[in-house]
Amino acid sequence: MSPVLRAGAVAAVAALVLVGVGPGAVAARAGSGAGRSGGGEPGARTVVLTIHHSRFSTDTLPVAPGTTVRFILRNQDPIAHELIVGDAMVQLVHERGSEAHHSARPGEVSVAPGEEAETTYTFGAPGRLMFGCHLPGHWAYGMHGAIEVA
Repeated sequence: MSPVLRAGAVAAVAALVLVGVGPGAVAARAGSGAGRSGGGEPGARTVVLTIHHSRFSTDTLPVAPGTTVRFILRNQDPIAHELIVGDAMVQLVHERGSEAHHSARPGEVSVAPGEEAETTYTFGAPGRLMFGCHLPGHWAYGMHGAIEVA
């Protein structure tokens, strides 16, 4: 990614931090792509995120505090993607970072073209987190969403 494009992507992440991921970003959305609607009770939950045309099947996800989510990532694209779950600082580190593959940390996973991958993440205190793909240009293209822990 060119320095100008990278600077723009970093600025976009920083802007999301300042505005709390944007107005209306945490409205609950139902559908099989995002698992069940609503945050529900804490416990275990599986969320299937399908990737098609460099977009996640949802851009919002409500989760109850204390919930452990098993994310199943289904990549229907002919290119690789990743899922990074975390706060604004985590997203900024990955936007600036250079890791080409993720697999060892909760909430971080890479998925090859046409493949499926999974990771888990346990959500703590109420607040807003984000999820996204930080492969070159993907975040700036809009491949990210908000998680409302409430």
